Amino acid sequence: WLGSQPPRTPFWTSCTKSYRDLSNFHPHLRPNDLGGPSNPMKRFAIASLSALVLVSDGSAASVTPVQKVIQLLDNMLAKGKEEKHAEQVQFAAFKQFCDDTTVEKKRAIEEAAQTIEVLKADISKYTADAAQLTREIAGHDEDISVWTGDKKAATSVRQLEKTDYDALHKDYSESVDALQRAIAVLKKQA
Repeated sequence: WLGSQPPRTPFWTSCTKSYRDLSNFHPHLRPNDLGGPSNPMKRFAIASLSALVLVSDGSAASVTPVQKVIQLLDNMLAKGKEEKHAEQVQFAAFKQFCDDTTVEKKRAIEEAAQTIEVLKADISKYTADAAQLTREIAGHDEDISVWTGDKKAATSVRQLEKTDYDALHKDYSESVDALQRAIAVLKKQA
């Protein structure tokens, strides 16, 4: 793939070529003024200054290509400043949004943390209440089972007492009936 691309010319060579093109417009520039291949920034600065000298020279009545380039660079500078300002405004809006959101989220986190603490306290209180009520229910269940046993015992005792009472009542009734008949017989004989 290296063989398919044309060879690239170094930056300083293109600057020197630009200088040669510019030297046609301004005779005071010399190739050595560009500083050679070891100082490309110096060459670029001199080439830019040369372009400015050509513009300020006023030797051409119409717009020269260099003036056109300078106009384009000025337009690019103005556009860059405008875009920079728009980006700063947008960044400020985003930063304000982020700051507001951060404050709001921190407040929400603090409120949630407080709510969590309150709910944890409620949970521990309700767990203790549930344990207490479970003990009370167990005590009541024990009382109920005792009372149920007492009720069954009392019921069986009452049934035995009723059976005894019924037998005694029958015996007394028969005795009273026998006495009443005996009294009636004695009254007839008397």
